[in-house]
Amino acid sequence: MACLNIYAITGEGHRHLSIIFSYFCLNFADYFIKNKNTVAFKEYKNLDYAVLAEEILNFWKNNDIFEKSISSREGKPSYTFYEGPPSANGTPGIHHVMARAIKDIFCRYQTLKGKQVKRKGGWDTHGLPVELQVEKELGITKEDIGKTISVEEYNQRCRETVMKFTDQWNDLTEKMGYWVDLSSPYVTYQTPYIESVWNLLKRLYDQGLLYKGYTIQPYSPAAGTGLSSHELNQPGCYKDVKDTSLTAQFKAKKRVNQHFCLIIQIRGLFIYLPGPLLHGLCLPMQPLRQEKILPMFWLRLLIPIL
Repeated sequence: MACLNIYAITGEGHRHLSIIFSYFCLNFADYFIKNKNTVAFKEYKNLDYAVLAEEILNFWKNNDIFEKSISSREGKPSYTFYEGPPSANGTPGIHHVMARAIKDIFCRYQTLKGKQVKRKGGWDTHGLPVELQVEKELGITKEDIGKTISVEEYNQRCRETVMKFTDQWNDLTEKMGYWVDLSSPYVTYQTPYIESVWNLLKRLYDQGLLYKGYTIQPYSPAAGTGLSSHELNQPGCYKDVKDTSLTAQFKAKKRVNQHFCLIIQIRGLFIYLPGPLLHGLCLPMQPLRQEKILPMFWLRLLIPIL
């Protein structure tokens, strides 16, 4: 089934092939064993993959095949699957079909091995992209929250926006033959999910598995939050800019204390250089050896782009 289900990545026609082959893979083994002397297959002429896919989807739906693949294995070894959830505030694309086809391979394989595979679906309601989308729609910034719009109204608008394309996702899920339980999905903004994450973090902490570390993280002053790698890959996040800089060269006096030298040079800078060049003043000094002073220093003055 693995090699057949991968056809789902290449386009609409192959999506139908994915459904058809998945159906045959799930039912062929048992059918062949029970009827090995009388196996007969329906012959198709002028095969229409779209029509055949629709027939199989209707067969699955009318006979609760997905539900029976779970209920018929009650008491058997379990294989737990929580889908790494998509975000419903954007429309699904062909890359989602590819990822879900691969996920489906593992669950169907474990089902064919006789395990009970409960497949839990969910929705990722990650904050910042949704917040930015809502702020753009409302024409506001973070500073307007609590002023022109209440926090409660803002949060509610985010909850509505983040589930905007749920219907399209559900339609794709069914049409590509992806089996997952969406009747009671976990949603990352809901209290039960949030509290479960905090509970797990506390249990990890109690076992001494969490430690404090320091890393350099990208930060957005406008959004007032750190940024993930996913958010840094959003369109328009980066742009090429040109910064203007001036470099001035200074000589240090021989055998002069480093700190005294620094003061003298800065005073000279204040006297001889125009005022605008003083912004961002920095005069770093580093001796070549412990007992000697570096004979030449460089001053880099950065003129910010306003």
